[in-house]
Amino acid sequence: MAKRFSDEQSIKQVLGQFIDDNKLQSGMDKIHVAEAWKNLMGPGVSNYTTEILLKGTTLYVALSSAVLREELAYGKEKIIQMLNDELRKDIIKELVLR
Repeated sequence: MAKRFSDEQSIKQVLGQFIDDNKLQSGMDKIHVAEAWKNLMGPGVSNYTTEILLKGTTLYVALSSAVLREELAYGKEKIIQMLNDELRKDIIKELVLR
């Protein structure tokens, strides 16, 4: 009997290859950053968040509350660190609150 060569791959490997081949990683990062923001900040901050935009390594977050924006401005470095820890990558280098 002839030997079969197994070229089976897991779904994770196939999807990872597809993302790499089609240069979709930046789009996936944008989605993951938005999800991480909502998970880490909770419903209180998420309710006042109107827009989350990742351009390069800068995260722009639009907030509808000026008071909340000022409060979050004091902890920008910690927020960046928490988001990068959640994403398990150093994607965000700067945070701009609008």
